[in-house]
Amino acid sequence: MSKEKEIKKFSLKRELKLAPGYLILTLWVLFTFVLIGWVIAASFSTTREIFAGDALKFKTGLHFENYVKAWTSQNVSGIMGHSLVYATISCIALILVCAPAAYVLSRFEFIANKTIQTSLVSAMGVPMIMIVLPLFCLIARMNILNSISLNRITLLFLYIGINVPYTTIFLLAFFSNLSSAYEQAAAIDGCSPMKTFWLIMFPMAQPGIITVSIFNFINVWNEYFISLIFANSDKLRPIAVGLYSMINSMRYTGDWAGMFSAVTIVFLPTFVLYIFLSEKIIAGITGGGLKG
Repeated sequence: MSKEKEIKKFSLKRELKLAPGYLILTLWVLFTFVLIGWVIAASFSTTREIFAGDALKFKTGLHFENYVKAWTSQNVSGIMGHSLVYATISCIALILVCAPAAYVLSRFEFIANKTIQTSLVSAMGVPMIMIVLPLFCLIARMNILNSISLNRITLLFLYIGINVPYTTIFLLAFFSNLSSAYEQAAAIDGCSPMKTFWLIMFPMAQPGIITVSIFNFINVWNEYFISLIFANSDKLRPIAVGLYSMINSMRYTGDWAGMFSAVTIVFLPTFVLYIFLSEKIIAGITGGGLKG
């Protein structure tokens, strides 16, 4: 016999206690909506309308040619392609490296287990500015920066390396919440630990893997500091550095409408990712198997 769910009655006292939170959330949503809305509106206007304060009036109509110009002449397609390659390869490599490591750390006891976990947590707190100069000196001495292909591999290696601690700790917490009953049942059937991981535990960890992959994708997509230092060619530069170059070029071209179009194009992939995968993100953070 199913139990009927209790519906909470409206309580004015409880709602008044939550009013400050509602107010802050409403103001934040309105601010974000107005800011993004103005940028999108400006991307369909002209530079003259933007400076005249008429970006929202569309006196001369919608200028879709701004997007065509941004995609072609400002090389938005190129920098988006670079970022897409970096983010996709980094996410796949991070899962292949960090998922087995997180599983081993969460399931097997050995001498260096706690030391490795502590080191990973400590690494997450190291500012990037503290290690970028030694890295640059090391890579410069190896003459890697003179080769585009080697430079691209170096960027991928750095993107993967800086996200390994966070990805491993995230997945470690997720694997720790999966029941050990699954592994015990697999062991009774004669399944080896490695086979158990890839065939049983890895698929069960999909919510966490999808969530951390989304976070890693966005981190690499929006990364600026590493790419500014190490990407010394237009054939390597990702979105963040590319946008910075576009903003600097506005001093000479004055095509602000084209810049806002480029910003909108760059913003759309991560926005769509959040919209369509928000449930996956929540499930990955709050989900898990039975506690073993």
